[in-house]
Amino acid sequence: MADIKAPVVWRDMDQAALDAAYDQNVYAPNRLQLLERYSANSDTTRSVLGAPQRFGYGETEIEGLDIYRSTRTNAPIQIFIHGGAWRSGTAAQYAFPAEVFVRAGAHFVVPDFDWVQVHNGDLRPMVAQVRRAIAWVARNAGKFDGDPDRIYLAGHSSGAHLAGVALTTDWGGEFGLPSNIIKGALLCSGMYDLKPVRLSARSSYVSITEEIEHELSAMRHLEAIVPPLVVAYGTLETPEFQRQSKEFAAALTARGHPVDLLVAEHCNHFEILETLANPYGLLGQAALAQMGLDSSRL
Repeated sequence: MADIKAPVVWRDMDQAALDAAYDQNVYAPNRLQLLERYSANSDTTRSVLGAPQRFGYGETEIEGLDIYRSTRTNAPIQIFIHGGAWRSGTAAQYAFPAEVFVRAGAHFVVPDFDWVQVHNGDLRPMVAQVRRAIAWVARNAGKFDGDPDRIYLAGHSSGAHLAGVALTTDWGGEFGLPSNIIKGALLCSGMYDLKPVRLSARSSYVSITEEIEHELSAMRHLEAIVPPLVVAYGTLETPEFQRQSKEFAAALTARGHPVDLLVAEHCNHFEILETLANPYGLLGQAALAQMGLDSSRL
């Protein structure tokens, strides 16, 4: 009797394969070790740099951001949007790249925001918070000696998804800010089209309607993206996270949009982010170059 193949759900994947392709535990068995290292290295970073300044960008307690300040006045600003599958992670756990930027002469800003389960699976409140956090930084940069004309954005994993959607914001219409308020962005290991996510097991905790799928897929709104981008992924990532990055970068390139695609050899989804904390690492070097900062200062 011939084997009965499971039906294809997405591209050449059946349901089990697609679910695995959006489950980091399958492709990164050292996930918990690396997340614990993020936290430990963030504690070490604070022991060196001191506690961050904390500012509120909204009305609720979670709507705050941590600012690790450079000694340089009117310094450029790197805003980092953390990951966590939209349902975990805090700003305090993602301080570990801060020293690279602070030593190079930039402020490093990490916003906190709600997890998706707080809003019954709706991603839109998280997107709104990220947008408001960016707008707050642009309007209040002077409070921490930051340059509002040199704001850069980075994000990892679900944070790269949120950052990618933020790049499609109508900053003028929604916030009265210049359309080019973000001067450059680095998106690492993200999701830029929510259709396969909607079809995967992540739909058990994320509620993605057709409307939300379209609204919150940066891939569907390439014309709204203004700044040059760096898009990165690791060769040990899931096949879908690799594909999403490659196709997003290719679509931008086809439009003539400036984008660099970086590939971290032998790095999984969590290992690649650690290179942001190294001025000579793949992401650290790219982020500093994008900001026009000199790693030799370190």
